[in-house]
Formats: sequence, structure tokens, C-alpha cells
Amino acid sequence: MLAATAVLSFSFSFPATVWALHGFGPWTATGLRGVLAAVVAAGCLLAAKAPLPRREDRAGLLVVAAGCVVGFPLLTTLALELSSATHSAVVIGLLPLATAVFAVLRSGARPARAFWWAALAGAAAVLAFTLTQSHGGLGLADALLFAALLVCAAGYAEGGRLARRMPGWQVIAWGVLAALPVTVPVTAFALAAEPVHAGPKAVAGLLYLAWVSQFGAFVLWYRGMASIGVPRASQLQLAQPLLTLGWAVLVLGEQPSPAAPVAALAVLGCIAVTQRVRG
Repeated sequence: MLAATAVLSFSFSFPATVWALHGFGPWTATGLRGVLAAVVAAGCLLAAKAPLPRREDRAGLLVVAAGCVVGFPLLTTLALELSSATHSAVVIGLLPLATAVFAVLRSGARPARAFWWAALAGAAAVLAFTLTQSHGGLGLADALLFAALLVCAAGYAEGGRLARRMPGWQVIAWGVLAALPVTVPVTAFALAAEPVHAGPKAVAGLLYLAWVSQFGAFVLWYRGMASIGVPRASQLQLAQPLLTLGWAVLVLGEQPSPAAPVAALAVLGCIAVTQRVRG
């Protein structure tokens, strides 16, 4: 339930990014979401009197910072300037498979063969959708999205591993703080270079990204992964494309192609298999 609630929260990230881009440039939005999340994280760490991370955990926290706080937000924000939220959501449906692969490589998890068949089926549906929508090729937005899911998968897998050694909320809290040497200068330079038109919708989108997508949802996500394992938890994200499609239609007024819900439903169907297989 913790992981599923996190997925529901993450599913609104792309629509919130589209809102934020109405008033902020992509670099400004990426930097500010990291800085604002760090303010909340620092307050939580101070209130809890949390100890500093152990030396052996610090490299892993840098992976979380690079993948989940800097890489994924920036790459997806740049992609959403070139592509719709519905298309981007289906492409990012490959994230569960990438996360499971990183978990195997990093933590030695060994899911059953049926788990991999189900995950590969979901990945195949996403790839077929992408090639169909791109007329047999991949555009710049798709390249950015594929790069985003790879760096995010590394951050997810490493964060899930760390959440078994330290409280999950501290994993993302230290992660956003570790990213400050990047997010602060990016914010400063971007505010000087990109125009800002901070209307209510843009501010609401930015605050959602900072306080929910970048921090609150991760607290639930890492705790859930620590409980049921990284590979199984990652497969719950197969539902995220369908959820984001719904938000894009309801909130953004986008009209997805007929192939988008078909691909999302095909991916969603894999959850029933992966969740019945021991991860």
C-alpha cells in the first residue's frame, strides 16, 4: 500500500511539470524543485535529530541524488517541452523493468523466471508504442525519456537498498541535500537566464513537484521497497502510465492517441503476474 500510494502520487508529476513550465523554464523548474524539497528535508532531519549517514552509505546517496533529484527531473522536464504528457507517461512505463535490472546487478536480487517474462512483456508493449508513435524511429524527446528512466532506475534501486539500512524518509532527505551543490547553482543561473511568469498554476505545479514528487512520495516509495523488495515494488509502477494518462486528459485536456491507452492497459496487465511471483 505504501508503494502503491507513492505511485499514485508520482503519476501526477508529468501534469504538474506541464503546469510548472507555464511559468518557469526547464532548468529553473528542475533547480527550484530540488532546492524547495531540500528545505523541507532539512527541517525533517533536524526535527528528528537524525544522525549523519554512515560513510559506507554516502556513495549510494549520491546515486540517489544524481538519478532521482537531478537527472530524472531535468531530462523529463526537457522532454515534456517536446512531447505530450500522455506519450511521455507511456515511454516511462519501461522504468519498472530498468529498476528490476539495476536491483539484480546491485543487490543480487533473483526474481523468478515468470517475473522477468511479465516485465519484458510490459517493456515490449511500451517499445512498440514508442516506435509506432514515432513512425518507426525515436525522436529527441524519446531519447531524453529513455535516458531519464535509466538514471532514475539506478536511483530507485540504490535507494531501495539503502532503505533496508536506514529509514526510507532519510534516504530521500539526504539525497536532496546531497544534490544541493548542483541544484543551488543551477537555480541561480537559470533564474538569471530564463524568464519567469509565476502564475497560480505554475506555482502549484512547482510546489507539487518539490514537496510531493521530490520528497513526500519518495518517503512512501522507499519504505515500500524496503518491505517487499525492489523488483516487486518497481512493478507497481506499471500502473503509472495509465494513471498519468487519466490525469493528462482530466487536468490538461490532452487527447491521447488510440494506441496510448491500449499500451498502458497492456502494461498494467503485467502487474497481476509480477505481484503473484515471489520477488
